[in-house]
Amino acid sequence: MDARTPSADRFAPPKAVLFDVYGTLLDVYSVGLRAEQMFPGAGERLARAWRDKQIEYSRLVSMSGQYRPFWQLTRDALQVTAQALRLPLDAAGEDSLMNEYRHLSAFPENRAVLLALADRGIRTGVLSNGDPEMLEVTLRSAGMVELIDPILSVHATRRYKTDPAAYALGPDALGLPASDILFVSSNCWDAIGATWYGYTTLWINRADAPMERLGIQPTRVGHSLRDVLEFF
Repeated sequence: MDARTPSADRFAPPKAVLFDVYGTLLDVYSVGLRAEQMFPGAGERLARAWRDKQIEYSRLVSMSGQYRPFWQLTRDALQVTAQALRLPLDAAGEDSLMNEYRHLSAFPENRAVLLALADRGIRTGVLSNGDPEMLEVTLRSAGMVELIDPILSVHATRRYKTDPAAYALGPDALGLPASDILFVSSNCWDAIGATWYGYTTLWINRADAPMERLGIQPTRVGHSLRDVLEFF
């Protein structure tokens, strides 16, 4: 069952849905399986620290006006994380792990939820930090690309989420006010950033993590992508 803010049920059904990709539709920690093969006993640690550094770098370059494409940030984050963990990552190993990022595992309920939204006539897209090529390849690999339109990348703005310019891509592409669009993310910071911008939001809290303390909460909180359907 989803947890709701007191005012959640006052919202009319959204007219479109935008999903975050990394962590929401695709499991960023699935790279840990390959990392564990390469570094027994350290795979999960590498996957989690890599993701944290990737997000940290996206914030740093946005705040400093020093944009670097997300693929490059992901590689940079892998290199420094391996060094920090004292893992002997050579060029071939680095390429192997980066290739895993092109083929991340999808969460098992995704396709059924996307098909259910299509059956309801709800337009469904993504708004992601990923580069356009990254998104095309990984969504196609996961078997979801034909169910998603538009595929929005912050690359067009040279600003990463939670910069308002990144979130503005959604209303511009869909021709709808943000409040008529449901933004779905498994990253609480992302759901909060979208809420600040004006979206109706759903935080997919798969890890049962505590709510961030920033004076605002997402419209609703769920534990699976299936909770999206509760809005309709």
